[in-house]
Order: sequence, then structure tokens, then C-alpha cells
Amino acid sequence: MAETKGMEKRMAGADAQGNPLGILPVKSLIWKFAIPGIITQLVNSIHNIVDQVFVGWGIGDLGVAATNIVFPVTSVITALSALIGMGAAARFSIYLGKGQTKEASSILGNAVALLLLFGAAVTVGASFFLEPLLYLFGATELMMPYAQPYARIICLGILFGIFSTGMSYFIRADGDPRYSSFVLLSGAVFNMVFDPVFLFVLDMGIAGVALATILGQLLSAVLALYYLMRRLRSVPFALRQMGIQGKTALSIFSLGFSIFTTHILAIFVQIVQMNSLRHYGALSVYGSETAIAASGAVGKLSIVFLSTVIGISLGCQPILGFNLGNKKYGRVRETYLTAVGYGTAVAIAAYLVLQLFPRQLLLLFHSENPLFYEFGARYIHIYMAVLFLNAIQPITSTFCTAIGKANLGFWMAVIRQGLLLIPLLLLLPLSMGMDGVLLAGALSDGTAAVIVILVARREVRRLARLEEEEAGKRPAAPAGEEPEKEPEEEEAIQ
Repeated sequence: MAETKGMEKRMAGADAQGNPLGILPVKSLIWKFAIPGIITQLVNSIHNIVDQVFVGWGIGDLGVAATNIVFPVTSVITALSALIGMGAAARFSIYLGKGQTKEASSILGNAVALLLLFGAAVTVGASFFLEPLLYLFGATELMMPYAQPYARIICLGILFGIFSTGMSYFIRADGDPRYSSFVLLSGAVFNMVFDPVFLFVLDMGIAGVALATILGQLLSAVLALYYLMRRLRSVPFALRQMGIQGKTALSIFSLGFSIFTTHILAIFVQIVQMNSLRHYGALSVYGSETAIAASGAVGKLSIVFLSTVIGISLGCQPILGFNLGNKKYGRVRETYLTAVGYGTAVAIAAYLVLQLFPRQLLLLFHSENPLFYEFGARYIHIYMAVLFLNAIQPITSTFCTAIGKANLGFWMAVIRQGLLLIPLLLLLPLSMGMDGVLLAGALSDGTAAVIVILVARREVRRLARLEEEEAGKRPAAPAGEEPEKEPEEEEAIQ
């Protein structure tokens, strides 16, 4: 029996050896998987900007501020999709690299059930507690007539958004990055086309913008479901596989927890920042609503940069996971370092554009308030002063998740936002006012980048040692000294 299992494992490993993820040049693979992701992320970020532009032209600064206040609600979609979708896809890729298709299929079934369950629960919860949530997020009385109808409709699309975004990770890991991008692009394009129709032609106001958003999410969810039922390549899928198994769910959460933490902390940062801007904005010449609207507009602009970095990062995930499972540690290391180089080049370009042309970019939002442009420019110059370093952390976080280092990935996520940015947003304004809110961003970004570089350097060196050991170049460990553990063994200990 043991011999049969061993033979099956060797045969599965032989099949895995022929997978392009373990053979083709790393640079071409990164672009093959990253370009569809980059296009998807860019279109989604542009669609977010277009939303704000339409709201700015059709409603004004209060509408822009209101949609920014609701942003944490939509961020929950991204967070839960990453927890389940990215965590499961990372585990899925590792199993495919080992040729263990039965385990990979089990991961998929559990992930689909978890996406649907979490999506339904959050939809009900957010709808029930909507008004207190909006005040918690930093809404003022002037914003509520716009924020409440917008948020109420957005909540109805949470289930569709979580399912389609979570499945996009799996579709990419299944070897079809183009369809993965198509799933998300379809919703974004639908939104951009029907935003002006509902807002201007049908005169539905801010509710029309929200309706276009959730209908786009519904379209993406339908396309994701079609892929799951008709186009899946690597493993079979049936509805009976959708039971939730505790051990399998925990293995998914363990790899998705770091990126989930990043998004959840981003929500807390948004809440703390919006409340700080509301409080200190009211004490300044800008006022609460102008400060919130301008910072939100800048945030939408910066998403264009961040979306490109995320596209590169996501494109690397299947390559990293597969080659780790196949013990090709050199390719894992090369993939990470190449991605960091590409991401940093994008970060530098984004930094230069924003710093040199802040007012010109803010003109897109058509504000008639000169203080909107003044505060927006200050926000760019101070809060985003070290934007050129901001590609390192998300790529490293994905890297840690993909190689099974869940514990390390968690701390990479926590450092910038949990340990640095939130405390600085709370403490610096006490003595510096609005300048403290702005300076908190630059200080946390710079400090986090230095820490992440040091940790990443250690992991890259560890992979180099594993590569040498795998090739038989390193001598056996001295007597009495334990050999270095495999990545999966380390994860089990964590």
C-alpha cells in the first residue's frame, strides 16, 4: 500500500514538472500572469476615479465626501475576498505544484462555500447597522443625505462582490489569467458605462451611481460562476464539494490572513483618518467636508499606482506557489526579486507624476472650492512623500503568503498600518493638528519600508540556501544540529 502511494506521488510530481509555471522564463511568466491583472486593477481604479468624477460633476463636494465615507463598506469585499480567495488560491497552487489534485479540489469546494457564507452574513449585518456605521466612519450631518442612500444600495451587492473577486484568484491560479481579468473588468466597464446613464439621463442622483456598481458586481459574479461550472481546467468541481471542513478552512485562513489583515487595517486606518480629518478639519480653514473630499480624491488617484503594483503582485502568486511546491527555490527567489524591481519602477513613476502635477490631477473632480485644491496638494506633498517606497510591502506580503509563511506575512501586514500608521494618526495631531495627520502617512511608509526590506532580505537568503541544498551543493548538517525545515514544516509550527 505504501509503495502504491509512493508511486502515485512520484507520478503526480512528474506531471507537475511539465507545467509551464515551472519551466518558462520567470520574466515572461510574470508578465503573462501580471498584465491581465494589471489591466483589471487599472480599469477598476479608473472606474473608481470615474465614479468620483461623475459624482463631483453631478452632485459636488458633499457627494464626493459621502462616497469616501462609504469606502470602508466596499473595502470589506476586498478584505474577505482576499482572506478566502487568495488564501485558498495560494494553497491550491502549492497542491497543484505537488500534483495533489484531490486536495486542490477540496480547497476549491471549501472556498466557494466560504465566499457565499461570508458574503451573505456581511450583507445582512452591514444593512442592519448602516446608520451607526456611517457615523463611525466619519460622516457628518451634511453628508448623510448622500451617504445613506448610496451605502444602502452598495450593501446589496456585497455578496456578488465577494464571490466574483474571490473566484478571480482561483481562476488565475487555474491557469487562465485572462478570464480572471475578464470577470472583474466586465463589472467595472458596466459600471463606467451606466454611471452617467443612471446619474444624468435617468436623474437618479447618487443612488444611480450605487445601482450601477452593484449591477456590475452581479455581472462579474455570473461570469465567475460560469467559469466554475463550465471552464475549470486543473481539477473537477461539483456542488457536493461545497461542504465546509474545519481543518481545510483553517488552512485557507492561515495563508489568507496576512492579506486580510492588510485590508482590515486599511479599513481601520480609513476610519481613524476620516474622523481625524473631520475633527481637525473643522478646526482649520478647510472644514471637515473639504478635507475629507480632497483626501478621498487623492486616494482614488493613488489607487492607479497601487493597482499596478497589486497586479504585479497577484501575477506572481501562482508562480511562487507552484515552484515552492515543486521545490524550485531559485525560481521562487527570482520571481520575488523581479517583481520588486518592476513594482519599484512603477512607484517611482507614480511619485513623480503626483508630486509634480497635483493641482492638474485634482481638476478632474471639478470642485468649485479653491480650498479643495489647496488641501489636496498639501496631502500629496506631505502624506505621500515617500510613495516611491510603497511597492515593496504589498509584493512582499504576497510573497510570504505564497510560500506558506503565514505568520511572517501577518507581521508584514501589521507593521505599516497597525503598529505605525494608526498610532501616529492618533498621536501626532494632538500636538501638530492637521499637519500631524498628514505627516503620519510619510513616517509610517518610510519606517515600514525599511523593516520589510530587512525581513525580505533574510527570506531571500533562506531560499538561496534551500536551493543549494536541493541541488546537493551543501554538505550535510553537522552532528547534533537539526537541518533547516521545509517551508510547510515551518508553517505547521507557526
